[in-house]
Amino acid sequence: MRPDIPVADPHDESVPHTHPEPGTDPHPALPGTTRALRIGIGGPVGSGKTALVAALCRTFAGRLRLGVVTNDIYTTEDADFLKRAGVLDPTRIRAVETGCCPHTAIRDDIGANLDAIDDLGSAVGPLDLVLVESGGDNLTATFSRGLVDRQIFVVDVAGGDKVPRKGGPGVTAADLLVINKVDLAPLVGADLAVMDRDARARRGDLPTVFLSIARDDGAAEVAAWVRHELAHHAGRAGAGSG
Repeated sequence: MRPDIPVADPHDESVPHTHPEPGTDPHPALPGTTRALRIGIGGPVGSGKTALVAALCRTFAGRLRLGVVTNDIYTTEDADFLKRAGVLDPTRIRAVETGCCPHTAIRDDIGANLDAIDDLGSAVGPLDLVLVESGGDNLTATFSRGLVDRQIFVVDVAGGDKVPRKGGPGVTAADLLVINKVDLAPLVGADLAVMDRDARARRGDLPTVFLSIARDDGAAEVAAWVRHELAHHAGRAGAGSG
């Protein structure tokens, strides 16, 4: 992240999370247990979604009971990449071949992803966190709240500094917007200050993080936001069981 680009503090309790809680979950936690926090990671092709998943795996593997579900149209390429990279025990990674537009399986017909999450739980036991990566899609891609609790949307500066200004549900409504590959900004003529200004205009108080996963292979600021969400998830579960 560039030090001259201000971003919302992921630990700031004043940052609102305005999305409603999931309604009727067809795959709830067993009685007396806490269902894993599910975080969806979406964004256009090549923006760095799989690289972000890998970075979060590097940070949390061995610290959390972590699982990953990837979505591709006709291949298991992203899951295979994560396994080859050795960022997580392969038994904790599942691949969904959607056979259709990526947004269909994360928003309209989420059964295959829910089944994959259930399969993970059956295979490795209780989970604290599940990362669900969408296949590459456009700025309209959003996750069903029956599938994930929070969603991250990833764009990159190689698309030009106009991307946040274009908006779309992914940019405007995601719980966290990640603007990746800031190291490429001088090479493609992208103005990070313009991107920051436009992201704020589109997103209000919802947080945005600027980073280069190539330079920060643990995605520190995104990981801090995930920890914040995990704490809130655990707090809500505790309040619900009281």
